[in-house]
Amino acid sequence: MEVEPNVRLHITDVGDGQPVVLIHGYPLSDAMWEYQYSALVKAGYRVIGITLRGFGQSDKPYGKYNYDQFASDIKTVLDKLDIKDAAIGGHSMGGAIALHYVAKYDGAHVNKLALFAAAAPCHTKKADYPYPFFTKDDITQWVNLNNSDRPALLAAIGGYFTLSATSVSPGIGAWLGGIEMQSSPYAMEQALIALRDEDLRGDLPKIKVPTLIFNAKEDKIVSFALAEQMNKAIAGSVLVPFEKSGHALFVEEKDKFNEEFIKFLKK
Repeated sequence: MEVEPNVRLHITDVGDGQPVVLIHGYPLSDAMWEYQYSALVKAGYRVIGITLRGFGQSDKPYGKYNYDQFASDIKTVLDKLDIKDAAIGGHSMGGAIALHYVAKYDGAHVNKLALFAAAAPCHTKKADYPYPFFTKDDITQWVNLNNSDRPALLAAIGGYFTLSATSVSPGIGAWLGGIEMQSSPYAMEQALIALRDEDLRGDLPKIKVPTLIFNAKEDKIVSFALAEQMNKAIAGSVLVPFEKSGHALFVEEKDKFNEEFIKFLKK
């Protein structure tokens, strides 16, 4: 789907029923939701997976890659599809983008928000906000590694991604790695800079829709303490802890993930 002249995004649009919009994490694509698509469609939902510009099978222009741009692209897609009363969910960076979308556009098209191991409201420590795991210097090192040895960056991220080396099969790991390599190096660089520098703390009071937060207690990329802070800051939000997964809770604990998400959608 074209979101601006000569920029088309890959959209998966499956099933019938109330719409559920899913935004992938860094540096994946909407293909990461394979096990959510099947469960949600069987449960009676229409599922719309949006692959962000620069990733997966979407176009890979040079230019802006920040949360405002990603949110604008989502708004264009939902405008064109004439979506009403959707739930929007995002994983990791996609959770931050979904949060920013709801705050920036006052919940346009959506009536529920789901944050899955969301890298929000910020992904790097601030003097007055110690909850993220990473410093700005840590992410700058990842930017430099992306630009010198991108497979090494993906291997480094992979080391943090799951609860353990055996919590997903080698096949699942290879599948996710293949999705990641479809991303453009430029998009990966610019999205890391967004993860490093964006601060969405001002968005949290603007969230007025029912909000679900998933986070694994042992997540090594997004701290459980960060999820607890969002739970406190978003009025009426519900935090569901995951005990047997890391950052890849959507595959490591996919049955619990799908059951708890569908329970939230039915409310």
